[in-house]
Amino acid sequence: MPLGADMASSAEHIPENPESDSGDSTEGVVRRGRVRWRRAAVMAVPATAIAAGLAILTAEGALGVQFAISGMPFTVTATELNGTGFEQFGNLDNMAEGSPNAGDTGGQVLVVTSAIKNATLTKLCQSVDLGGTNLLITAGSGADKVQASDLTTDSTELTGDAAFNNIEIGNDASTLTKAGVKGPIGVFSQQADTVHIGNLRQTNYATTAGVFKLPGLKLRFSDSGC
Repeated sequence: MPLGADMASSAEHIPENPESDSGDSTEGVVRRGRVRWRRAAVMAVPATAIAAGLAILTAEGALGVQFAISGMPFTVTATELNGTGFEQFGNLDNMAEGSPNAGDTGGQVLVVTSAIKNATLTKLCQSVDLGGTNLLITAGSGADKVQASDLTTDSTELTGDAAFNNIEIGNDASTLTKAGVKGPIGVFSQQADTVHIGNLRQTNYATTAGVFKLPGLKLRFSDSGC
């Protein structure tokens, strides 16, 4: 789910539940087999209400925004991801004021934040379309896999073949415990002891990790992305 040098997230490790009056629900679709989460399915309430509530949380510091996102999406793929301590909930990322990438979004992107306490990824690829060329990063193609701890990714799309162990669906995001990350109160979420995703593909706007090891790292420009 990660990755690369171009990453950020608005989730934070916080010891207590953030206080907010935001009340949202979502249509989480999780099953053994094919999975897909899209921005429109993050929460089953009008997007304007979501944005308003999460914007208030951001202003109050409840989401712990670490930096403004560039607003340029990047693609991440891996042949396999395995993780322990998995959480997922709806969130909102913000661009720098006056960003040329804001378009008609108001500088905000509705995302699904996925948090994994410890993760390994095989044959990781990340690409950013720079307009005419792609910045391409690959790692973990040999015997050593990519390793990450306290990993979070903010995505608008995720696909793959997934399996979860001891999954809980419908938690309040402020009560999550599996990955040490807490979302805003009143927001739909899910968590599991373990997660496995084969043929992972994500469209991300931000990623963070406490530790990120990239064996066999190669960064280059390419005519094609991941």
